[in-house]
Amino acid sequence: MAWALTASNQNDVTQLLPLLDRVPPVRGRPGRPRRRPRVVLGDRGYDSKRLRQALLERGITPLIANRYHGHGSGLGTCRWVVERTLSWLHQMKRLLVRYERRADMHEAFLALGCCLICYRRLNHAL
Repeated sequence: MAWALTASNQNDVTQLLPLLDRVPPVRGRPGRPRRRPRVVLGDRGYDSKRLRQALLERGITPLIANRYHGHGSGLGTCRWVVERTLSWLHQMKRLLVRYERRADMHEAFLALGCCLICYRRLNHAL
């Protein structure tokens, strides 16, 4: 899991590539740890040639809805994972409304919240 703390008025598209760089290696399987995801799902807001090319150069397959076609791309069936995780983070009231003035403090609470989510998912899976 990776996260990034940005201003509320920044576009998500500008933060996708730096966020992918923050993904830690996934360990557990024999061989070299994988550094990046194989596929990135995105809605129409991520549809640009520059972003698609940058993802392909990193070895990531972009599954991004086309901006100029009608609805029904099928990507909405997987989007619930992101929405569910944001909902879990917002259950921690300190993250729902930002009370901290310092960004490092808020990012520390965000990291703690992500760790709690991972712990609960792993504990529930066992």
